[in-house]
Amino acid sequence: MIGYWCRRNAYCHLLILLFSFGLLSASTSASANELPPVVKQKLQQSGIPLQAVGVYVQEIGTTKPTLAFNADQAMNPASVMKLLTTYAGLDLLGPTYTWPTQIFAHGKMVQDVLQGDLVIKGYGSPRFDLEHFWSLVYRLRQTGLKNIQGNLILDRAHYAIPYQHPGDFDGKPYRSYNALPEALMVNYRATALHFFPQPESNTVRVVFDPDSDALRVQNHVQLTQESCGDWRNAITTDVLPDEKNKNHLTIIVSGKFSIQCGKQSTVLNLQDSATYIGGLFKRLWTEQGGKFNGHVIEAQVPTGATLLETHQSLALAEIVRGINKYSNNIAARQLYLALGTGGDVVNNSPATLEKSHLAVQNWLSGKRLNFPELVIENGSGLSRKERISARHMGKILVSAYQSPAMPEFMSSLPIAAADGTLKSRYRDTSAKGRAHMKTGALDNVRALAGYVLDQAGNRHVVVFFVNHDHAEKSRGAMDALVQWIANKSNSN
Repeated sequence: MIGYWCRRNAYCHLLILLFSFGLLSASTSASANELPPVVKQKLQQSGIPLQAVGVYVQEIGTTKPTLAFNADQAMNPASVMKLLTTYAGLDLLGPTYTWPTQIFAHGKMVQDVLQGDLVIKGYGSPRFDLEHFWSLVYRLRQTGLKNIQGNLILDRAHYAIPYQHPGDFDGKPYRSYNALPEALMVNYRATALHFFPQPESNTVRVVFDPDSDALRVQNHVQLTQESCGDWRNAITTDVLPDEKNKNHLTIIVSGKFSIQCGKQSTVLNLQDSATYIGGLFKRLWTEQGGKFNGHVIEAQVPTGATLLETHQSLALAEIVRGINKYSNNIAARQLYLALGTGGDVVNNSPATLEKSHLAVQNWLSGKRLNFPELVIENGSGLSRKERISARHMGKILVSAYQSPAMPEFMSSLPIAAADGTLKSRYRDTSAKGRAHMKTGALDNVRALAGYVLDQAGNRHVVVFFVNHDHAEKSRGAMDALVQWIANKSNSN
């Protein structure tokens, strides 16, 4: 009947074409909502239900996704949230942006003697390492100053943020990833514990770096001949504060350490900034031939103080590499706080989370990106509250790729089987060297997002979120998706 009508009706061919196009569109839509069978199989084997997964894939240069599975569901992205923070930073502040750290003299300078206080004011530099602090002390010494007769004043007032206890997130206050933002922070307040096997005495030597008069170690580590294995979980560290001074600590180190491990290190945050910076400054100043016997005080720069030196941080393009390749939480949080200052930290002080939230909202609006489900707590992903959908994280990646900041942004991402958090991943696979991906991990959360280059030379945005009790088992499914994309060719 339909065939007879078509032969008699001039509109039939047009209707058939429209119907066929509709079928094609429906078919494409259906496939875009279906995970590849190998990915579904891996998830099933891991005990992860499909409703706990959000996936988004889009080829660069196209307007529609290749794959969008639960893509509009608000999910915890863990450290993948750093992609939004670093892209916003590069776009709003620029790749060459730097943070200042200032040194003032408050008092009279008489030849090489400061008859007063030395003041260090921070503006939230996300990476003020030991070598940068040494350089600052060295340049200060080269001004001719030798003897500081007053105190060392640390000004950290640039941040106006709510107080948090470092153990609030998971009850582990001394873990380095729980360090909180500070306007003046040197070396992330990190103390490394180096483990050196001593076969001649059948012991393990434990050394602090940097050394501190306020720290001492009780070493109960046993040297073994076994294979190295997971040495970190074989060592326990207990921190015992002094009853009279909480910044004087005894670190009790126990467990077993194999000679096969060689030298290894772990990092803790043990002291507050006043103790950490004060001890470090005294040691470095003395090594430079200087004299200082004063106290360390936290206060704002006094009226009438004279600026002596300004240290500029590394450029933002370099800082975002550390944030994304090694998932540096504290640097991400301090970059996020800089977004609200509009790039002028000195004149737009203090920095607040509210200013940064507004800056990000305005930035997204200016790019016509409407993310109603977006929740940002601190910009690092170290949060139980932060949320974004897989689709909108994908849109962030598409926008970043089309932006002037693309080279710096993309080069900040870990390269499959080459560096960062992907150094040991995707070896001997088609994704090796072809994927630039940021990883994310929290309890019950795993995430992966970035770019994958397929065999035909086409680049794809890829986002994979898992929020579930078995999320730690999702790596196989994520890797299967990345390899599925990497294996694509024009004939697929």
